[in-house]
Amino acid sequence: MARVRTQPKETRVGGRLWLEKGEESFLGGGRIELLEKIAEHGSISAAARAIGMSYKAAWEAVDAMNNLADEPLVIRETGGRHGGGTRLTDHGRRIVELFRVIQGEYDRFLGGLSAAIGDFDRFFDLMRRLSFKASVRNQFQGRVLYLVSGAVNSEVVVELSGGDRLVSIVSNESIEQLRLKEGDPVHALVKETSVILLVEEDGAKSSARNKLCGTVVRCQEGAVNGEVVIELAGGRRVTAIITNESIHNLGLKEGAYACALIKASDVILAVSV
Repeated sequence: MARVRTQPKETRVGGRLWLEKGEESFLGGGRIELLEKIAEHGSISAAARAIGMSYKAAWEAVDAMNNLADEPLVIRETGGRHGGGTRLTDHGRRIVELFRVIQGEYDRFLGGLSAAIGDFDRFFDLMRRLSFKASVRNQFQGRVLYLVSGAVNSEVVVELSGGDRLVSIVSNESIEQLRLKEGDPVHALVKETSVILLVEEDGAKSSARNKLCGTVVRCQEGAVNGEVVIELAGGRRVTAIITNESIHNLGLKEGAYACALIKASDVILAVSV
């Protein structure tokens, strides 16, 4: 039996373009496509359907982008003749345009490398840059406003865009390792399960140092626990995971005013290296 000789496959350089904020993934092709569809349809759900993404995943992507961006990229509008919707901010539109320009240059760069690569088969992952990904939904970018040093621990006050602040208690050793000082950019991470929700009518007092208040923009119940997302005045969003019973007892629903309480010891700080 005669052997059939197959044409050798061409070796080329491949890669995916991501913009990062520090060590965290900020924008990639998928998120940019989502933003473009939001601009086109004026709706998160319609944009998600257009690109084959779940509604929940789309909202999580929007929350992540808004929390990491210098200014919100997407805002939600209520009321109006058509009942409101979702749209890109001016900053969001500029980011999309910038990414497409960078994407064009990146594609041309990869094309040049592919033309010159020859037989270096193991060169295929040259352009792959792995970025840090965290399972924590609440990721905020800010700057160190000031530090208060103690005997063992230090208090770090982080100012977020929009005027909100987060206080974190970390060890003095961590301060030295992170080389934190006033004015430095920093990322604050908070687990969803560490966020306590409060409605102002409760009149309850808490020892939690951080109190971030805003409007509930999403309230979705699960089998036992539910997800509640609060949008702050500056456009940042805080996600909390609480029981369905707590959602009912607090009367939480979209449009309601609520506050997120976060202990200073639950705020994790990270810096770019």
